Amino acid sequence: MPALSSSAPPRTKRPPRVPIAPAGSETRFDRRLGEILHHATEVFCNKGYEGASMRDLSRATGMSLAGLYHYFGSKERLLYLIQKDTFTTIVERLKARLEGVADPEQRIRVFVQNHLEYFMAHQSGLKVLSHEDEALKNGFASELAAIKRQYYRICVGLMDNLKRERRVEFNSRTAVMSLFGMINWIYTWYNPRVDGTAEELGQEMAEIFLSGVMPRQRFEKARLQARPK
Repeated sequence: MPALSSSAPPRTKRPPRVPIAPAGSETRFDRRLGEILHHATEVFCNKGYEGASMRDLSRATGMSLAGLYHYFGSKERLLYLIQKDTFTTIVERLKARLEGVADPEQRIRVFVQNHLEYFMAHQSGLKVLSHEDEALKNGFASELAAIKRQYYRICVGLMDNLKRERRVEFNSRTAVMSLFGMINWIYTWYNPRVDGTAEELGQEMAEIFLSGVMPRQRFEKARLQARPK
């Protein structure tokens, strides 16, 4: 489950689109937009999407209510931008980190590490994405669904490659959904004093997952390594 769902408003007059700067050219506008999305995420996290009002978002972001309506049009568009920014960022980071990594097990470890590092640094965002999965409608949902499918398919590809290279059999979809089940709910229990850093937790969770999909091979490898020389 690439963590969550999305959607767009009915076909009424759309608010002015928030411009997107070219990649690699962050501007003061980009930074301000990032701040607005951060504060909006906190509001949705604390009050829930249904419970949050545009007035709440105006107070939290420091924008006038009129300005918020002018640039974003609705709280639905803000939620859409939060989700789009999150999924686009995590997919781009994952692709960059997978470059040059050939070992199929290591590639899955990279996937787990990338996911955990991002969401452990943005736990409010993960809660919003998990709880407001069905809040968006229509066009917004379609656009985000395409990004989520891409994320899901990358993970399925990693599973298929692992099966092919290690000659193991398991259902790739079941494995992917189980993995997302492990890593999407850390915000409900993660305690840095007990559970360690993102790197430590990522290594442990990846090992637990891999041991589950390849138990015989791993047992045999451990047995051979334990043999007296």
